[in-house]
Amino acid sequence: MTTKTQITAPGEAPANTGVAVIQVQDLRHQYDTRVALDGVTFDVRAGEIFGLLGPNGSGKTTMFRILSTLMLPTGGRAVINGLDVATNPNGVRREIGVVFQAPSIDVKLTAEENLRHIGHLYGLRGQALADRIREMLSRVALSDRARDYAETFSGGMQRRLEIAKGLLHRPTVLLLDEPTTGLDPGARRDLWQYLQVLRDQGITIIVTTHLMEEAERCDRLAILSLGRLVALGTPAELRHEIGGDVILLEAKDPESLAHHIEQRFGIEAAVLDGKVRLEREGGHRFVTEVVEAFPGEIDALSISKPTLEDVFIHRTGHRFWTENETGKTDEGSTTKKKNKNQHG
Repeated sequence: MTTKTQITAPGEAPANTGVAVIQVQDLRHQYDTRVALDGVTFDVRAGEIFGLLGPNGSGKTTMFRILSTLMLPTGGRAVINGLDVATNPNGVRREIGVVFQAPSIDVKLTAEENLRHIGHLYGLRGQALADRIREMLSRVALSDRARDYAETFSGGMQRRLEIAKGLLHRPTVLLLDEPTTGLDPGARRDLWQYLQVLRDQGITIIVTTHLMEEAERCDRLAILSLGRLVALGTPAELRHEIGGDVILLEAKDPESLAHHIEQRFGIEAAVLDGKVRLEREGGHRFVTEVVEAFPGEIDALSISKPTLEDVFIHRTGHRFWTENETGKTDEGSTTKKKNKNQHG
């Protein structure tokens, strides 16, 4: 599903033709003895919303920090518009806009003042800066609030102002780390609609998220688990690989039931969170056979179409969130109990 790596000339923004704007090649990072990224490779094409999906400790925040030039990888390479993030960070910073998870606007300043301050950091002055501020406020639908203090804005409006700051120097790539954190559902929906507008205007966007419903809005996804890339493709492609319905069976002895199903029907049955999980075409017909084969053993059942979490389970053998995964960030956090699949 990956595109062939094609390094563009430094500073050149490829047209929206499927050419890779970002190339991540065998990227590795380690904190002391803990592996945060373990040989991750993917490309991001021009003019798409690309999602980095994973639970806490998956490596997505480390990846974001490397791409935003805040951290050097311990191995591999990341290239944005032909510029290596490790050897030419200043060049990369001219190509990218960054919106961090933690708010960075000054709520005691007006929207206009926030943008003027960041413009000065980029060396913009005078009429050129004034014109750029007007353009960016119009772009994020805040022109009528230009002279209002940011503390009077809703959470969604403050997030749009953050994006205006990230776009002020007209980057070709926008990086957003968990951009909807703290937003209500309406503001979250509005933000994603705006990101799609930016995408349609030719901006290449990378979003980190741990929310399945947000991942569904991305054009393509890289799903990370314990520092490794476990799936790559469009949401529809990834769901399609399940190839059927997802069946969950509740029983007093799920381990025994799973074993009996495997013996009787010759299919794989896994026990997750005390339930027997199966993947099967024509699930509604198959459960009738199972119930008839094991009368009295099944207490309850459910049948559903595959989700991205099902893809994660299919690729890793464990749920997206488990009680053993209690890390707060990718950087140096520890878990109370070590997951059997975890390394480092």
